[in-house]
Amino acid sequence: MSNVYDFSVKDRKGNMVSLKDYEGKVLLIVNTATGCGFTPHYEPLEAMYKDLKEKGLEILDFPCNQFANQAPGSEDEIHEFCTVKFGTDFPQFAKLDVNGESADPLFAYLATEKPFEGFGKGIKNAALNKFASMNNKAFGDKAYIKWNFTKFLVDREGNVIKRFEPTVDMDDVRKEVEALLG
Repeated sequence: MSNVYDFSVKDRKGNMVSLKDYEGKVLLIVNTATGCGFTPHYEPLEAMYKDLKEKGLEILDFPCNQFANQAPGSEDEIHEFCTVKFGTDFPQFAKLDVNGESADPLFAYLATEKPFEGFGKGIKNAALNKFASMNNKAFGDKAYIKWNFTKFLVDREGNVIKRFEPTVDMDDVRKEVEALLG
């Protein structure tokens, strides 16, 4: 596979969607969870989407329940939570796995293109690293994503440009997105 446009994913209704449909857009691909400490990231994500969609940004939301059972609901329940609580309007896809033998090929590709480099410094980041390591032990060398709200920035040609761990400040994520949009 040469870029993200080579992948297809299921939308929240179970229909296959080619990421080629997003060709020419800047993408922020995110694995999410409704019961995570990082769930408030939905608010700045939606604000960024509203502000930058007309400039070519698409945020693609992929719920995942592989991290401490933090997204246990159905696709409809997750969608309702996100739209009611955070007013999200960006595309939300079917819940999927991002790690292990059942990992969606898109996320295996994204993480291979931009591997994990750590959560950063500080006590909170060290605690998350320890908790994530315990959670992801079962996935061995296929623990591609370390926690919910990992974000991948993709340019208009489908190339993975940057990976943001959930501990990265959302203002910094937005600055990178804006720079890529030009």
